[in-house]
Amino acid sequence: MKIDKILVSVFQRRFKSITEEMSITLTKTTRSPILCEAKDFVTGLYDGKGKMLEQTENLPILSFSLGPVCEYIVNYFGDGIYPGDVIFHNDVFSMGNQNNDVAVYKPIFYQDKLIAWAAAKGHQADVGGAVPGGYNPKATEVWQETLRIPPVKVYERCKLRKDVWDLIFANIRFDIVAADMRAQIGSCVVGERGILKLAEKYGLDVFESHKEYLFDSTEKMMSAEIRTIPNGVYEGESTVYYDGRTPGSKYKIRVKITVQDEEITFDYSDTDPQTDGFVNGTYTSSASATLLTFLQMVNPDMPHNDGMVRPVNIIIPEGTILNAKYPAATTFGNHLCPPNADAIIRALSQAIPRRVTAGWNQLLCYLTSGFDPRKRDSYVDIGFLGLKGGSGGTDGVDGYDHIGMIDASGGVLDQDYEMFEQQTPHLLLKHEYWPDSAGAGQWRGGLGVETAFKIGGENTKVVTFGDGDVEPAFGLFGGKNATLNKIELQHPNGKVYKTTSKDLVEDVQAGTVLFQQAGGGGGYDDPYLRDSAQVAQEVKNGIISIEKAREDYGVLIDPETFEVNREETKKLRTSKLNNTL
Repeated sequence: MKIDKILVSVFQRRFKSITEEMSITLTKTTRSPILCEAKDFVTGLYDGKGKMLEQTENLPILSFSLGPVCEYIVNYFGDGIYPGDVIFHNDVFSMGNQNNDVAVYKPIFYQDKLIAWAAAKGHQADVGGAVPGGYNPKATEVWQETLRIPPVKVYERCKLRKDVWDLIFANIRFDIVAADMRAQIGSCVVGERGILKLAEKYGLDVFESHKEYLFDSTEKMMSAEIRTIPNGVYEGESTVYYDGRTPGSKYKIRVKITVQDEEITFDYSDTDPQTDGFVNGTYTSSASATLLTFLQMVNPDMPHNDGMVRPVNIIIPEGTILNAKYPAATTFGNHLCPPNADAIIRALSQAIPRRVTAGWNQLLCYLTSGFDPRKRDSYVDIGFLGLKGGSGGTDGVDGYDHIGMIDASGGVLDQDYEMFEQQTPHLLLKHEYWPDSAGAGQWRGGLGVETAFKIGGENTKVVTFGDGDVEPAFGLFGGKNATLNKIELQHPNGKVYKTTSKDLVEDVQAGTVLFQQAGGGGGYDDPYLRDSAQVAQEVKNGIISIEKAREDYGVLIDPETFEVNREETKKLRTSKLNNTL
């Protein structure tokens, strides 16, 4: 069949717009603030074999986790897939990425032929297990974390399987999860309608042939991007601090990146073995982290479909911290993305120094759960407000302030202040940029934030999970490191408890203040190259202190007028240059 290249573009744009319609639908119909406010979900379309057609990637770490499961489902059910089926899945040992990220898949049939799938995956407020909300730093096996959901039909041929539905939700604490899963089903119905309209308008032969041409064209685009990277082998590593069980424990992520003409291979064979706690990744979560990090260094206008990933090879041996063996605990796996990204950045900074960023702030997050006396009901909340630090600076551009961890890349939104206080019994006291938190550089890192709120309610549990309280976001090419993360509980009796990065604190007293600092991003290039007038403006705006302006940037500023003392600044900067030489 003759290919109409303009129609190929139409198909690509329509695939994308359908996933965006699915995303809007899900945002407007979910109830949990994790989904309707933070948008911790992804929507996507896949062909009849489970290959990616397009996605709307609100949370990038989820973006490449739907396709592998879709392919698994196709093989799992074989000929037993029918129009009107709806399938649930979260199982990390059948290509899932994280237990809380529960997916809905809906097959799309046209003229009795399976031509595509619509899917939506979102972070659910609870999935069973020992701890409300799913994060259990004390877990040593998967059953202490979650209800495992391998591929299971909750609708078959348009009929609800009530027994299956009740079995799943009898093992989940909050009714809101069932409501949110219904919203995900509705999102998939929107995707199904969009694909069927395309097939009806253009016919199945045109749909299939132009889809394949789109895949091939995207593969050529990615191959062309890889060709711009010099052939060679580039190595990088990073450290994961504390496994939640052994104080002082450290684990290395090591990546060897081989670029050969139009292909790139990420090999993690030398990465340390898995832990005996919950600080482990799955193949899908780790491969997704690899892809989203690499995509920040290539053409951002490239379509996201199966062709994009064809020239990218990812080797993550089973039994490593990035691909733990069954029945390991793995809830922390998504949050191994930042150190994974650090290793990739350090490796590729040797090959494409002007296309990488300095280090991003590592995630350190809290989750609170308990009983809200105002509503006489239980609640759970992930603190999206306070976890968002800064991104690293890059050539010609400062880092983003308060963007979040690299696996969110700005996709996770803040909670609305009023909604935070409505959804939880807490009282927000402070949420603002943290001055001097960014790593200095010719292009500084993004600012982090400080957050404080007073805990209300009864039987409050505080779970912390993340990293970045030992090693800050790193600077590149002379840029400076940023600041560390911190979470502490300030009790009414004056005692202060600084949490570890993987902690479970039970029975927290009402009136306790949770104080959090999310660090900034690393700086890029020598801070003494930064324009002194820009430094002065940021001092005036409260972004940088006068002391840091002098110490990090070599800029002397009058505290009354905020004018630059140009003569003394020149002397200071020249003195440093002479000492360097």
